[in-house]
Formats: sequence, structure tokens, C-alpha cells
Amino acid sequence: MSSPVPIGSLPPVGKVPQKMLAQVIRQDRFGDPRTAFQVEEIDVPEIKPHEVLIGVMAAGINFNNVWAARGIPIDVIRVRQKMGEPHDFHVGGSDLSGIVYAVGDAVDNIAIGDEVVVHHGHWDLEDAWIQAGKDPMLAPSAKIWGYETNFGSFAQFSVAQAHQVLPKAPHLSWDEAAAPTLVGTTAYRMLLGWEGNVLKEGDVVLVWGGSGGLGGQAIQLANLHGARAVAIVSNDERGEYCKKLGAVGYIDRRQFSHWGVPPHWTEAAGQKEWTAGCRAFGKAIWTVLGERRNPDIVFEHPGEETIPTSIFVCEAGGMVVICAGTTGYSASVDLRYHWVRQKRLQGSHGTNDEQAAAYNQLVLDGKIDPCLGEVYAFAGVGQAHYDMEQGQVVFGNRVALVGAPEPGLGRK
Repeated sequence: MSSPVPIGSLPPVGKVPQKMLAQVIRQDRFGDPRTAFQVEEIDVPEIKPHEVLIGVMAAGINFNNVWAARGIPIDVIRVRQKMGEPHDFHVGGSDLSGIVYAVGDAVDNIAIGDEVVVHHGHWDLEDAWIQAGKDPMLAPSAKIWGYETNFGSFAQFSVAQAHQVLPKAPHLSWDEAAAPTLVGTTAYRMLLGWEGNVLKEGDVVLVWGGSGGLGGQAIQLANLHGARAVAIVSNDERGEYCKKLGAVGYIDRRQFSHWGVPPHWTEAAGQKEWTAGCRAFGKAIWTVLGERRNPDIVFEHPGEETIPTSIFVCEAGGMVVICAGTTGYSASVDLRYHWVRQKRLQGSHGTNDEQAAAYNQLVLDGKIDPCLGEVYAFAGVGQAHYDMEQGQVVFGNRVALVGAPEPGLGRK
């Protein structure tokens, strides 16, 4: 079989064609995601002994491939070429649901025909850090699959390392199953991966962007562990959505204006005004909770605009945990509130196998809603990334159909 099958279908299970259709980014198209992504016919990739070839039914959309399309803050194609990869293109996508079509010679726990999802932690299995038994997501070789690696989910066939492959929840459709794994496993690591500040019953968790993909998973994880989540949103509709997911309440960030880098500590008037804004925000948290409680964990990803406030309102001995910087990376922290009250600012990135399996078990058990938002056709992958970049309102996670002909298929 040399020619690719049409989008909305896949070949018979186990029959791997020579060619496939993929949404491809090339360096001369860097920029607007709507033009950076173009459907091309390319070779189906070969797999190594520890890898799996998956026929993609649906692909999740995440912000990382907005960056890939723009070529910022890094050119992922150039980086991989420097490491010896021959390909002059990028096929992204860090979430999928699909069917196993081929397995490498060293893979013994996955079979052709298995229905699967994939977590986004990717690393060199021979890395000395990993061989020493340390957290692989902290290893020098750790990468985000489908962003820093090639042949992600925006194609009819995708390549993943066997350790990344997890069983698909039978009660979810293909599009539902493709929606939550990256954000869910990221949120799981953020809330349950840092000893000393692990989510526990009775905790208060402040969740930035509560109605988005990450926030929706964080709220549910907090609720499952007996904690109370307070969502930060941009309007009442988003706030009510968060309450349906289990948040005890929400705060509309538009009611405050102190966001961004605070005035220098020597600027007394500016500091006074900024501090007053932080205190008012902190009181809003108390109002939602019905008591004077500060958040034990602040679930962060906006970064530059919000980190100063997050550090300020966090409980003494608590943790601000951050996995991204969607408003920018140059955050400023008033260290007085950091060291005197002994707060923790913790970076968190990706997931390891243990965390991904634990999160996926919650999905398998029906305890986590995948929060499927808008479903796009395969041709709309570029538009989906543009919509995400522009902040178009979507509650939950975006997904594009690939092998699945329509939404809602794949439930058993």
C-alpha cells in the first residue's frame, strides 16, 4: 500500500502504508499558525526497537505547537537537525487517541490493535540520569513529545516510545480520549509531584485559568483529593463552568488592575498601590472560601502578569507551582514575601511514567472529565492553534479528528 488513505479513515489494522497525510510545519512558513501548518503527503516513519507506530484517530491541540508554528522561542526543526535528525520539517501534536499498528522488536507489553493514548514525557532510555533511577523528566535527555520530537499526533501515523503508551478509556470517544492527557498529566505532576507540598485533603488551591485545559484538570484533581479549588477566570460564564467541575467558587480577574511587574521596592507610592491590589485580591479569596484562608498551593501558568501576586497571597510554607508563562517569562518576585514566609516557587514540566499512569487510571475509572471543548476537522489544525493563540473562548480542550470520521465514535 503506497498511497495514503483519505482523512477520516485508516487502513486495516496492522497494514502500514508507505505514505501518510500530515499537518506539516516548515521553516519558510514560520508565523501565523493558519499558514504555518499545511497538509502534505510524507513517508510513514520507521520505528526503532523501543517504539510504537500508532494510527491516529484524534489529536489534541496544545499551546506548544503555537510556538512551533511561530518558530519561537526556539526553532524546533533547527534544534533537531543540530542533533543529527535529517528531516527539514516538523509534525507536531502532543496528545492522541489511536490504534497500535506496529511495535518495535523490544516492545513486549503492547500489541497491534490496542486502543491507546500517549503521554508527552519522552527521553533517552540509556540516559545515565535515568539509569541511576532518578526522575526521567529531570534528565538531560527529557523532551516534550510532539513538540521537541518529530512525528507527533498531527498525522495519520505517529511514533511514540513504548513507555509513553497508555490504554484508552473504553467509555470515551476518540475525540474525548484525545483531549486531556497532556494537560491532565501536567496538572497531576504539579499538584502531586513535589514532596513537602503534595496536594492533600483540606488544602486550598488557587487555580489560574480555571476554565482552560490545565485549569479544568487541576480543579478536578483538587476535588478528588478533598481539597478546595478557587478558580481565577475572566468572566462569570467561565466561573460557573469551573463550579460545575468542582471549584468552590471563582474570582473574576477583571475586577483587579494591579497585574504585571510590580513597582520597584524603592518606589514607595507605587509599592503601596500594588500591595493594596494584592491584599484586595487576597480578601476576594477569603470571600469565596468563607474564611480567612490563604491558598496552600497556587496553580500557575500565566507567569509574568501573575507570579508577583501568586507569591504574595500564597500561604506561609505553601507552594506556587508553575508549568508555563503564557503572559511572558520575565516575572518579578518580591523576595521579602518569599523568604520570610518560607514559600516555595516550584517549576514543573511534563510528566513521568508513574504520574502519567496514575492520572490515566483516574480517567479509566471515570473519575476525570476530559473536558472536551471544540472539535476541529483535520484541515483546521492551523486554525485551532490560531484560535488558541488569540484566546478564543473554548471551555476545556480542543481536538482535531484524524482517522475518526466524526465526533462521538469509539465508545464501548
